[in-house]
Amino acid sequence: MATTTDPRPLIGEPAALDLLNTRWMREGELQDLFAGAAGLTRMEGLALWLASAGLADRFRADAPTLIHLLTAREALARAVADPVDPAALKLLDAVLDHGRIRLRVGAEGTSEEPEFDDRSWGPAWTAARNLLDLLDKGPDRIRKCASTTCVLHFFDTSRNGTRRWCSMAACGNRAKAARHYARARDH
Repeated sequence: MATTTDPRPLIGEPAALDLLNTRWMREGELQDLFAGAAGLTRMEGLALWLASAGLADRFRADAPTLIHLLTAREALARAVADPVDPAALKLLDAVLDHGRIRLRVGAEGTSEEPEFDDRSWGPAWTAARNLLDLLDKGPDRIRKCASTTCVLHFFDTSRNGTRRWCSMAACGNRAKAARHYARARDH
C-alpha cells in the first residue's frame, strides 16, 4: 500500500458515518478515499477503510465489495441528509435487502450473526445496518459538521448533545479564529 496512515481528517466514527467520511474536503477540493485520495489506488483505499472499520478480517477488498460500498455510501448520504425522503429510504432498504440477522443460541447465551446473500455486500450492509442502530440511539445526534466548507459527519456523544464540529482541532478552531478575527477587525 502507498501509505498505511489513513489520510482522512476524521476516523473512528460508527461504520455508517465512517463510510460517509470516506469523502472529505482538503484545501477546497473534495477528496475520496475510494478514488485515489492521498495517492492510494481504489483497492488500497478500500482495504484501508475495511481495516479502519474493523471489517478487514471478515471481508475482501475487491471490486464487487467496492461497488456495493459506493452504493451504500450514496444511500447513507441521502438518508442522513433527509431521513424521511422515500427515495432515500428505498435506496437504504435495497442495501439492507442483501443481508439479515440470524439469531443463535449457544452455551454463552444468545447472539446475532449477520448473513449475506453475497459476501461482497457484507461491508455495505454492515454500514447500512449501523445507521439503523444510530437512528434508534438518537437520530438527532447524527450530525454534519457545522462548517460550511466541511462535508464530514459524526455521531454526537457529548453529554449535552451540543457538539457542532467534526473536530475542534480543525473546523472548530477555524471557526473560533474567524470569529476572533472578525471581532478584532470590527474594533
